[in-house]
Amino acid sequence: MARLSELRFAMGSSIFLVAFVFAIFLSAIMLILNFPLLYALVGTVIFILLQYLVGPAIVASSTRLRYLQPDENPWLESAVKELVDKSELPMPKLAVVQDDTANAFVFGRTAKSATLAVHEGFLKKLNKDEIKGVIAHELGHVKHRDYIVMTVLSALPLLAYIIARGTWTAVRFSRGGRGKEGASAKAAIFAVAAISYIVYIVSLFLVMWLSRLREHYADAYSAYITSSPRSLQSALAKITYGLSLSAKPPSGARAFYIGDPAMARQEIQSIMEKKQEYDLDKDGVLDERELELAMEKEAKSAWAKINTWFATHPPTFKRILLLQEIEEEMQSGRYTSDRVYAHV
Repeated sequence: MARLSELRFAMGSSIFLVAFVFAIFLSAIMLILNFPLLYALVGTVIFILLQYLVGPAIVASSTRLRYLQPDENPWLESAVKELVDKSELPMPKLAVVQDDTANAFVFGRTAKSATLAVHEGFLKKLNKDEIKGVIAHELGHVKHRDYIVMTVLSALPLLAYIIARGTWTAVRFSRGGRGKEGASAKAAIFAVAAISYIVYIVSLFLVMWLSRLREHYADAYSAYITSSPRSLQSALAKITYGLSLSAKPPSGARAFYIGDPAMARQEIQSIMEKKQEYDLDKDGVLDERELELAMEKEAKSAWAKINTWFATHPPTFKRILLLQEIEEEMQSGRYTSDRVYAHV
């Protein structure tokens, strides 16, 4: 598929850059603390392995999902099986989360051990075509193996943050020793804390950039495998609007979801604050065309771009605009399998 290699290159370059930054970070810390670098490298590898091995269990526990028994939801099983066969993927385990919001996510260590989880609200509030559009999106993540990369890659900013918080706490509560040695030790710990925070911000920026990119690729994959970009467009609009109204705090596993509640609230609030500007016929309601124009304008906003630098997901309006471009190409008859990711 055209341009899938670009996603792989983006993943590889992101891993290299984050690893490179982290290697310099560890070297600087070990130099400041006069500690063997080998121990730090071994400790980092162990931390990443633990994140990879324990990550799925943490996601399952934090979301309180329940695995479905065979034939418990025949239609959902059939829909997933149909899309899995088209994608040439193994059948994932299916799970349900007791939550009234419409959302879905996939996680696991390998394609064979992947779990596809959906909220109860997802099955109630979306129609069958919209559900298939979202399922195809999640299978896109499995197809691209990006959830595995994200699980491993996100361990490095997390480790930098843990070191930063730990050393900063040590600086705050440390009384320090006497004389120059005590002052030097405190200065060294402070330097480690400062460097850790900088590395945390830089590495998180790179990880979040990759996270947003993978969502666009999964959206494009859904459009391809279902031949219905509009189904996912409609689903994303419903999911975003529904999440914006939810009073529940965002889950710690929100990067795995198709929609981020925090991002959804921000997006809807941004459009509603300019409702009068976007309400062209002044009837007090934003119709489909007015919302489309609002999304196009918001997508070009410099502030919107800056505001999403550390977001796990791209703005919904950008995702919808991408799907609209794909739909237009499909309707023109020029869309072929080698152009799946041409609009990303």
